[in-house]
Amino acid sequence: MKIIAHRGNIDGKSWMENNPKHILRAINNGFDVEVDIRYIDKKWYLGHDNPTYVVNFLFLESINKNAWFHCKNLEALSELDPLTYKFFWHQNDDFTLTSNGYIWTYPEKNVTPRSIIVDLNLDHKYNNIYGICTDYPSLVE
Repeated sequence: MKIIAHRGNIDGKSWMENNPKHILRAINNGFDVEVDIRYIDKKWYLGHDNPTYVVNFLFLESINKNAWFHCKNLEALSELDPLTYKFFWHQNDDFTLTSNGYIWTYPEKNVTPRSIIVDLNLDHKYNNIYGICTDYPSLVE
């Protein structure tokens, strides 16, 4: 099963969410990462509620293999190449399709073998899914 560190968190929610160092720490611990991303005035930013951390394109390329980019604006959604990057956009949708064909799934919704379930606190057990996105990836069994 693919284990994805939500915003780079590996031991619970953190004030460092989406910080490039936090993301690299999660990747170096063997996890994929969900990263909130924006593209504004030809610059890339990371951050959930706001464009907090400016990053260059080389950083995005360096984490690309392990990153699932949650596009926070239309410009980011439009700029990322679906043949190169894994990305998606959603708000409160039950499901959204990622650029590489997986089903990003809101907590407690039905799942399929192509589902990536968001379960931030590992409140549920899931069988027959592709992956899980959580704040506690080190506790996934």
